[in-house]
Amino acid sequence: MQIIADNLGRRFNREWIFRNLNLKLFSDQTYAVIGPNGSGKSTLLQVLSGMMPCSEGKVSYSITGKMLIHPDDIYKSISIATPYQELIEEFTLEEQVNFHLKFKKFKEGITKDIFFEKLLLKNAVNKEIRFFSSGMKQRVKLGLALYSNTSILLLDEPTTNLDAQGTDWYLQEIKKNLSKRLVVICSNQRHEYDFCEQVIELKNKPI
Repeated sequence: MQIIADNLGRRFNREWIFRNLNLKLFSDQTYAVIGPNGSGKSTLLQVLSGMMPCSEGKVSYSITGKMLIHPDDIYKSISIATPYQELIEEFTLEEQVNFHLKFKKFKEGITKDIFFEKLLLKNAVNKEIRFFSSGMKQRVKLGLALYSNTSILLLDEPTTNLDAQGTDWYLQEIKKNLSKRLVVICSNQRHEYDFCEQVIELKNKPI
């Protein structure tokens, strides 16, 4: 899988968040996107995922650089977990997972029971999401991203709301789920991305 950003720019009203950004991202590579607050890390992740349109330039997706994937279909290949991502509060954990599985399957060898066990949430299967702590919700979002059968994994500030135990869980599980994937992690916390092979730094906003 390959993502190419060609002269990419995104603005809100008249303010450019980033501009003239050129990237080539490849499978089996891990990328950290770093930069000061407000530099556009989260915005870039949303543009790369197709959740947000770019203001100029374009993003293209391909398999081995040959077969282009239409932007409307790329969601099938992408897993994403972000602090601003919403879970369905009225669903139980099992209902949330069942809903997710209608769109994306788990990786080979991951069943629902194994998923719940890996998230350390076997006792919360029938509990409504609205009663989860912020850390439990973050583990659910990360788990749905990590264990889905997708070739692109996008994470934004992955240890947000996680305590020390949850952070240790993330660091163990992310390293088990990097193989054969294109991975992008947006963060200013080195422990969240120190295993990444490439670093992309977003600097001050363009004029």
